[in-house]
Amino acid sequence: MKPIRIFVHIACEGPGYFATLLKNYNIPFELVRIDAGEMLPTQIDDVSALVFMGGPMSVNDNIEWIPQELTLIQKAVDANLPVLGHCLGGQLISKALGGKVTANPVKEIGWLPVQKIPGPQTDDWLQDFSDASVLFHWHGETFSIPDGATAILRSEQCVHQGFVIGNTLALQCHIEMTDTMVREWTALYKDELTDPATSVQSQNEITENLEERTKQLHGAADVLYRRWLQPLISNQTGYQDSPE
Repeated sequence: MKPIRIFVHIACEGPGYFATLLKNYNIPFELVRIDAGEMLPTQIDDVSALVFMGGPMSVNDNIEWIPQELTLIQKAVDANLPVLGHCLGGQLISKALGGKVTANPVKEIGWLPVQKIPGPQTDDWLQDFSDASVLFHWHGETFSIPDGATAILRSEQCVHQGFVIGNTLALQCHIEMTDTMVREWTALYKDELTDPATSVQSQNEITENLEERTKQLHGAADVLYRRWLQPLISNQTGYQDSPE
């Protein structure tokens, strides 16, 4: 199996639980450390899928690698290669496919519930996903749903939390979080938590019962990741239905 290529835009926003899942399933992957100045690959024929992680920048910023990643996403979707995006990564997918990324009415930071949007694609992608699942969020912008894509998730404060098109899944939320990542973000970005509101939790609120919250998050992540991985692992020898 060709490796999955994962693009990391800032050191603290790595693949987290997603990488753990891939290791448990013996699925090869490689990191492209944009934050470390690594060269952006221009071809996709040497990989089985593309994954784009988050970052504090905006897809509308004038940064050299952003249009390069948009081109890669367009190329992958045209080739029916699976693409996955988390937060900034989801916004990159939206923009690459003709959508827009704009300011959300409010910031969403912390543990907040999402709701399933009824429809056949939701039934397919979220068959074992509990409605009102509490996921992790940290964003001030949001994406629109590109033509041909279908929205499958929303939240009270952000109407677009996830969409699918073919083998592509774009998420506004962060299902890749680990305990360590949550603690690191609340320390690095603590200035954003000084004025808690309905959609912005304090540092103490975010880190309370953290192990139990991330355990529940990983249960929800399993549903989305396994469905996204289906085209890649259906013929994979040695694949197990659940990690050891």
